[in-house]
Amino acid sequence: MLLVLGGATGTGKTGLSIEVAEAIAARGGAAEVVNADAMQLYRGMDVGTAKAPPEERRGVPHHLLDLWAVTETASVAVYREAARAAIADVEARGATPILVGGSGLYVESVVRELEFPATDPDLRAELEQQAEALGADALWRRLAEQDPEAAGRIHPANLRKVVRALEVVGLTGRPFAASLPEAAPLWRPAVRFVVDVPKEPLAERLIRRAEAMWRDDALLDEVRSLLPEGLADGQTASRAIGYAQAIAVLTGTMDREEGLAETVRLTWRLVRRQRAWFARDAEAVAIDGLADDRAARVLDAAARAAG
Repeated sequence: MLLVLGGATGTGKTGLSIEVAEAIAARGGAAEVVNADAMQLYRGMDVGTAKAPPEERRGVPHHLLDLWAVTETASVAVYREAARAAIADVEARGATPILVGGSGLYVESVVRELEFPATDPDLRAELEQQAEALGADALWRRLAEQDPEAAGRIHPANLRKVVRALEVVGLTGRPFAASLPEAAPLWRPAVRFVVDVPKEPLAERLIRRAEAMWRDDALLDEVRSLLPEGLADGQTASRAIGYAQAIAVLTGTMDREEGLAETVRLTWRLVRRQRAWFARDAEAVAIDGLADDRAARVLDAAARAAG
């Protein structure tokens, strides 16, 4: 059976997934992790995404890390096909797949049968030109007129999603919100968990994690190494939290302290959106990311569901 560990950044999903896999192995089974963190799909983006290095995976196989070059634009539809293929492969080996990540739409795309409307490069280019000429706010207001529900879910500053929503409306004549996850049928049986940590300890974790990324120029050095590979030109990778700030520091438009502070601020804003997303799943089992017996709770819930 597919296990799904979702939740906000910094709640301990990665560590928990490894603990669950080890507990399954201790009971005579096997488990493998399938990544559902959008930024960990990019090769070379390790420090700023808190990607677990091989030695911290403790021998547990991981899939869909380092899938894309930093110049590639993220595609949920492409990811879904790769993730479902990886899950099928894990199951074919007799192991339990554990889907892990905080990118809500990526998790949902695997778990449920969502619609993904086609794209039109010409229409997309036209909308992007309009955004450049009129500004992102003007396009968001247009979306609010054409599809208020979608506009309510998309931040006005998220130009990529605003453009995509307008593209879908223009191509299909239907609201973009109609293609977003709500009550789409399940792809296959899955036991879904939402991992969370109380506000204050989570805030402390996020600050410590951001400080560790910026300490000794670790993130800056990683970004320096990725710039020759086209990081600054990547439509998705260049806008990742931490990476956009590091690029700004390296190009002189922001100082290091500002970069760190902005990384913390945007990470916490992301956490609020992630919590709101995962809170919609009334059937998901809540897991305290600080609990000593968190892995046992996951296995107990999975056993009850199986049986």
